[in-house]
Amino acid sequence: MKINKNYLKLKESYLFSDIAKRVNAVKAAGVNDIIRLGIGDVTLPLPKVCTDAMVKASEEMAVKETFRGYGEEQGYAFLRDAIRDYYGRRGCKAESDEVFVSDGAKSDLGNILDIFDNDNKILVPDPVYPVYVDTNTMDGREIVYMKGSKENGFLPMPDESVDADIIYICSPNNPTGAVYTRDMLKDWVSYAKKKGALILFDAAYEAFITEDFPRSIYEIEGARECAIEFNSFSKKAGFTGTRCGYTIVPKELVYEGASLNKMWLRRQTTKFNGVSYIIQRGAAAALSPEGEAQCSANIAYYLENARIIGEALESIGINYYGGKNSPYIWLECPDGRKSWEYFDYLLNEKRIVGTPGAGFGQCGEGFFRLTAFGSREDVKEACKRLVD
Repeated sequence: MKINKNYLKLKESYLFSDIAKRVNAVKAAGVNDIIRLGIGDVTLPLPKVCTDAMVKASEEMAVKETFRGYGEEQGYAFLRDAIRDYYGRRGCKAESDEVFVSDGAKSDLGNILDIFDNDNKILVPDPVYPVYVDTNTMDGREIVYMKGSKENGFLPMPDESVDADIIYICSPNNPTGAVYTRDMLKDWVSYAKKKGALILFDAAYEAFITEDFPRSIYEIEGARECAIEFNSFSKKAGFTGTRCGYTIVPKELVYEGASLNKMWLRRQTTKFNGVSYIIQRGAAAALSPEGEAQCSANIAYYLENARIIGEALESIGINYYGGKNSPYIWLECPDGRKSWEYFDYLLNEKRIVGTPGAGFGQCGEGFFRLTAFGSREDVKEACKRLVD
């Protein structure tokens, strides 16, 4: 028996595990008033329309006539139709049989790699969501980085001199909060089609966009011929602990004579048993008119948190990105501090936990991520500590 030695190339500890160890060490010393603005986990309860739908679905499971066993691995038709209509309301095409329901975007972003050859060259942004890098490292693929910086607003653009087979784009971006314009995404679609490459578009934070930015790659002409989109109910509807997401694989995606839609369907029906009927009813409710209103109210709450944090940073002269169409605030560490140095300063002196930018790649060094997912009281108290 031989192991997959690519796993030995991974860092021994995951970013948030490192953070937890440092926080636990401080708590062990008797510090109990730590405010956590690090991990992007929601804090508001689920929209009531979602919980009502899940209660009703749960009760259906107790009645013989409405009991359900195994469902379709790609998701129940009622949810796939609701997602289709959700995209349709924004002028995007997404057929029901192109929608695949899952337990979250993170899972699909890793699992989608099953249908691609390990010889593909991967292009990822830096700073980057660690899952993009780690899952490809596990398969031994070559990874090329495109640098995000202050100069390009942490929105790297195509470089014609660089060849790539699979391109990761996240907008609004995690961790930087930066958002691509339509013209920028047009350039990426053009680049992908010219190179014969595929874009993996992470739209997990699209619901936070309030200004005139594209919320889906499919708002761009030609994107259905070169892009797969991943989305989630985690941030839109607060399903971080409830778990439901989806992936859209257009039927136009044909490479080497094979349909990626059919390949992904085959993969899912072989390796995935589907998401709980009860959870899918809750997700569908989030896309109803009442659900949209309740989800939007929660998102507005988090965006107001982001505004408060940004205002505090401005008052002490700290430069930052994001926060307007994103729940993330990407700040430049003051006084030339390194990312982990600033983490320790905030933890020990201000009793605030954030995420060191260096944990997201080399280009994240000297930057720091705060999230707007805390309670209003915690956010205000954290801002008071930052300013004092």
